[in-house]
Amino acid sequence: MTPTSPGGIFLSAQGRAPRIQSVVGTVVLVVIAALYEDLVSGALHWITGWIVYPVLFYAGACVLSKRLHDRGRSGWWAALILASIVAVWPHPAGFLDFLFFLVVIWALVELAIMPGEQGTNRYGVNPLAGPISPSAAADPHP
Repeated sequence: MTPTSPGGIFLSAQGRAPRIQSVVGTVVLVVIAALYEDLVSGALHWITGWIVYPVLFYAGACVLSKRLHDRGRSGWWAALILASIVAVWPHPAGFLDFLFFLVVIWALVELAIMPGEQGTNRYGVNPLAGPISPSAAADPHP
């Protein structure tokens, strides 16, 4: 499974992921979280939440990290974004939540609207670039 394969985007924080794949991955995770919140309740929610939420959190960190890498940013920014999403989920309620909401808006613009860096960056080859020849891979600075 490659880092940008359908399952690989949820399992590895290494490398870069293009915008559309990241947006689709994020939508899948949000839909799963919303369905879980809506369909599972009571004691079952409390018991299974110890498994479901860490898995969703890890997958979200992987998707965000790959997209942040594509933008040339450190994957550690995913921690601030995920903390902000957790703080405002399912709806913001106070001034501090407003600040977290601003972080979520910044992340939306930065990761869903802005294009990735052109060419190779410190996190890898542009995922939208075509396959590279072996000679170009051996010498990244001709």
